[in-house]
Amino acid sequence: MALKKMIGGVVVGLAVLSLVVILLIKGSGGAEGGRTGGTSSGEGGMVGIIEINGMIIGDYSSAGLFSGSIAGSQTVMQQLRDVSGDPGIKAVVLRINSPGGTPAAAQEITDEIIRLKESGVKVVTSMGDSAASGAYWIASASDKIVANPGTITGSIGVIMQAQNYQGLMDKLGVHSNTIKSGAYKDMGSPDRPMSGEEKEIFQSMVDDTYSQFVETVAKGRKISPEEIHGLNGRVLTGRQALEAGLVDKTGNLYDAISLAGELSGLGKSPRTVNMEPGTQWWRLFDDMGGGSAGTRDIKLNSLESYYGLLLLCPLVGN
Repeated sequence: MALKKMIGGVVVGLAVLSLVVILLIKGSGGAEGGRTGGTSSGEGGMVGIIEINGMIIGDYSSAGLFSGSIAGSQTVMQQLRDVSGDPGIKAVVLRINSPGGTPAAAQEITDEIIRLKESGVKVVTSMGDSAASGAYWIASASDKIVANPGTITGSIGVIMQAQNYQGLMDKLGVHSNTIKSGAYKDMGSPDRPMSGEEKEIFQSMVDDTYSQFVETVAKGRKISPEEIHGLNGRVLTGRQALEAGLVDKTGNLYDAISLAGELSGLGKSPRTVNMEPGTQWWRLFDDMGGGSAGTRDIKLNSLESYYGLLLLCPLVGN
């Protein structure tokens, strides 16, 4: 029995050691990021590819072993800065597959895209399964947008949700004592109903953020705010978005790369380079210990665990 336990321990230990070695190799790029690839023909420059996968938040990107991908604005901003510091990259393709995220994170990435364009680098967005709400906020700053006909996009709007568990708490005999410095310090508290004044304050926050969203899209896409308001925050397919003027053409990633090559003077078959962020391997275990910087408190299937303004499209499946 002792021998079996020893053998089992050795096997588990070797498996864990192998996993750590693999992750260390994968993350050898460090926080500064890295690049891989380099394909096709063409001289004098390349098209950089940056992936934005998962919910967009103001943190570092991660792909946990036990949870979905997170697109962190700090990681994406660094990748965009890496491009601006590389004279050999003439264009960027943002490969977006995201249902949205937080307004501030979307704004941080959008600002860097605008700066990159001002430096002379062309930016094209390629939409995957979805690029909606906060993800569309980012995409709208691109020079051109390419979507698959079946991509889920649009959802130009803002949502804030707060639950009220007072009825349940009363049934269970649970009561809360709140000591606060001001009348509105506990706005949105789940242990009491929201007052009319509090609703007005929250609505003003949503309206202001929505106004910022519309302003960004109208400027980037050169369409009127009235046209955007007319969409009423709905989601659209890629083909519908084309008709609405939210995207420029339908096609896949390679069509977007070809378009980026044409816009930057590299031709239809430019060389490409993947601007990989360099995985910080310990972040893969974030969800096992509760997460870093609270990122694991935000889950697409349990938004009640996150309190704040969100730019998210509804989950759409087959």
